[in-house]
Amino acid sequence: MNKKIQTRKGILFIISGPSGVGKGTVRERVLEDIPDLLFSVSVTTRKRRPHEIEGKDYIFIDKPRFEQMIENGELLEWALVYDNYYGTPRAFIENALREGKDVLLEIDIQGAQKVKKEYPDAVSIFLAPPSIEELINRLKKRATETEEEFRKRIEKAEKEMREAIHYDYLVINDKIDNAIMQVKCVILAERVKIVKVKEGEKR
Repeated sequence: MNKKIQTRKGILFIISGPSGVGKGTVRERVLEDIPDLLFSVSVTTRKRRPHEIEGKDYIFIDKPRFEQMIENGELLEWALVYDNYYGTPRAFIENALREGKDVLLEIDIQGAQKVKKEYPDAVSIFLAPPSIEELINRLKKRATETEEEFRKRIEKAEKEMREAIHYDYLVINDKIDNAIMQVKCVILAERVKIVKVKEGEKR
């Protein structure tokens, strides 16, 4: 019988976790190793950090433009974090998933909750530090915030850690290579999961 092999819809993968846990590093390595996985670049009104690349890490815009995107319904989700806006462009994700392409989205916990409401089938991965003490040390080494911003991040991180139970997967970033391998395993396993497959044509 020469029947068409079943095809599946695109899968939306969400990685989130407290600030300083290493989401950006994990995301970059995963995208390098899984080249057909698309990355949804978020928009933000915060200032670009020295190591960040426009259009790759974030799309940096001003507040009036961001607020216009909110009004026009151009964002899948958005949030005000530490006096700066962050948001996820809607069109890119909708088009990619419709075409059967998988998308990786790196957002904060608040944003992940909003996305899951619109995409209940999205696969959520919580990236956590081995301990809150280790997270504090990592943020200190980064040294990109003022003392007040640093204090706020720690307080927020402690609250965010309690949200891990609402995610599909928990990955502890103790050793970066292990964390990357585990995230890749989640993605590859989800791609061949029967429940994610939709029938290409009726039998």
